[in-house]
Amino acid sequence: MSDTIRTWGDLDQDGALEEASAKLVGDDRASFLRRAAFGGAAVVGAGSLMGLLPSIAEGATPASDVAILNFALTLEYLEAAFYAEAKANAGIFVGDTRNFVSVVARHEAVHVAFLKKALGSAAVKKPTFNFKGTTQNQAKFQATAQVLEDTGVTAYLGQVTNIKTPAILKAAGTIVTVEARHAAWMRHIRKVAPAPLVFDTPKTKAQILTAVGKTGFITG
Repeated sequence: MSDTIRTWGDLDQDGALEEASAKLVGDDRASFLRRAAFGGAAVVGAGSLMGLLPSIAEGATPASDVAILNFALTLEYLEAAFYAEAKANAGIFVGDTRNFVSVVARHEAVHVAFLKKALGSAAVKKPTFNFKGTTQNQAKFQATAQVLEDTGVTAYLGQVTNIKTPAILKAAGTIVTVEARHAAWMRHIRKVAPAPLVFDTPKTKAQILTAVGKTGFITG
């Protein structure tokens, strides 16, 4: 497999803030603030958003929106599993890539939990995955992560006009902007243009599922 994966077909931030905080308020308090900011913020944010979503269990959400949420959940399962596996291999990563793995693994796990809670018993089950060694080599990981994040952005964009429930649209918007930041961060790490286009191109569910299927990452 090439180390310069650019598309699904081919595949198939440093401690500066922590250091500054330590200088300002002392190591112990800086550590506390860091944990609060980077460890708990994502969970708190997800919890506050849950109140905005309709009760799917009570039939308040159109079936088409439930299908879109499950589509999003499937993609988030994929990303979360990819980054969890990478985090388990964190010793092979260096520099900002190692930080990226830690941060994004947490983000994607929270995205999964958020969508599962929103869907309740309607949530699709987590598939099984085989990432074909892409989490065991830094260059392959970086290239694959870029494709995953770029794909996530275009997938969410592709569903914008299909979502009927305003609260679900708002919730999806809070995820897609984070996915876009992930994509730009990894592009920066790889020293490629972080924002290469004036406009992103949405992709349909069929296009995304076909592309993901070609990777062979989802095995069951």
